[in-house]
Amino acid sequence: MVLKIHPDDNVIVALDHEESVPAGHKIASRAIAKGENIIKYGFPIGHATEDIPEGSWVHSHNMATNLEGKHEYVYRPRLSSLPKMPAKTFWGYERADGRVGIRNEIWIIGTVGCVNETAERLAREATLQFGDRVDGIYTFPHPYGCSQLGEDHEHTRRILADLVHHPNAAGVLVLSLGCENNTPESFRQLLEPYDPARVRFLTTQDVEDEIEEGLHILDQLTRIAASDQRVEMPASRLVIGLKCGGSDGFSGITANPLIGRASDFLVSQGGTTVLTEVPEMFGAETILMDHCKDAATFDKTVALINDFKDYFIKHDQVVYENPSPGNKAGGITTLEEKSLGCTQKGGTSPVVDVLRYGEQVHEPGLNLLQGPGNDIVACTALAAAGCHLILFSTGRGTPLGGPVPTIKIASNTDLARRKSNWIDYDAGTLLKDPDLDALGDDFFTFILAVASGERTCNEKNGYRAISIWKDGVTL
Repeated sequence: MVLKIHPDDNVIVALDHEESVPAGHKIASRAIAKGENIIKYGFPIGHATEDIPEGSWVHSHNMATNLEGKHEYVYRPRLSSLPKMPAKTFWGYERADGRVGIRNEIWIIGTVGCVNETAERLAREATLQFGDRVDGIYTFPHPYGCSQLGEDHEHTRRILADLVHHPNAAGVLVLSLGCENNTPESFRQLLEPYDPARVRFLTTQDVEDEIEEGLHILDQLTRIAASDQRVEMPASRLVIGLKCGGSDGFSGITANPLIGRASDFLVSQGGTTVLTEVPEMFGAETILMDHCKDAATFDKTVALINDFKDYFIKHDQVVYENPSPGNKAGGITTLEEKSLGCTQKGGTSPVVDVLRYGEQVHEPGLNLLQGPGNDIVACTALAAAGCHLILFSTGRGTPLGGPVPTIKIASNTDLARRKSNWIDYDAGTLLKDPDLDALGDDFFTFILAVASGERTCNEKNGYRAISIWKDGVTL
């Protein structure tokens, strides 16, 4: 079986293994001459490097990217109406600052990597003693907070501060060593304003027994958090991150369009979604630019794209060194092809704002966030931006989870069956029944269930991690 995605395409996608063509890979639907563009999703995804006969496998051996250098962009707004659905609700926690949380957890945030093991020991022992009072007690090890300079140091401080303020954390223990560059005093100032009842501080060099003192603080925090109760609230209060990793040839056909539909549903309710992975916008960036709500947002999007290309160039790296080996094995040949699939996670919603790395969302709607494609770095940035949960599509599979619930959506049913301990939702059913509206309704219902407390696979497995973007010198 094969699938033609767009009427203008000159390739089709193998839904099953077709002779020498693996599932998810491309087949020429007609003869394609050397130098001619390969069309998929209705857009060029590269060009033929040799004559390609009809029915031939189209991949890295006979096609290449068209992308090179930087470009001049023109704002051509193409805004469309969003799908309508009845107002939806979920059950979350109202916080004192007016935000809401979807989990009632205690987080231990280390200001420096030197206290990682102390924080992990505290999380383990506090879970045994007080864990039944809250949804969980967690810490997120990282190697930074000291021996960094300039922007790297500020990025670390900003991301950690964002996590301290995250509404999924009902209480936070800020754990310091005492001699780090990210000094306890300066970090406390960065956090202001904060609720002193729910954000506590411990400098381990200042006490005789940091474990005893830390457990005492965590006992107090869990007692306070135990009084919090879920209440019904509109879906418009949700902030959801959009991410993909380990993509394959089906990701842009099933899982990413499904995420895009969920994003449109939430935005139509007055909610907020955040799309990151800037390098995986290259080649499809004009689609996002055309969706910008106004010229000012368009200019910010152009700067987002070009600044990231400058980041590659500054390090003498090829701007279009993508896709990954796993992507290619799954049927993705060029960055244009990958990006045209990836950007579908944003749906058709207008782009309302562009956020710097470490910046939190200000405006409801679809936001773009500065950050790389690396899975853990991107998930951390999304959580720091204020996302309550992350929708994460994958065609190859991955167990990872960010600091917040990370819903894994499989692009194909085989993956969903084989790795049911990783995968939360199967979008592969769209290959047999392409009713995106119906599956979109079901998927959005599942998202609201997770927001109301249903645990994702990464939560059940205890898979949570952070990684902070680094660009400069380590002392």
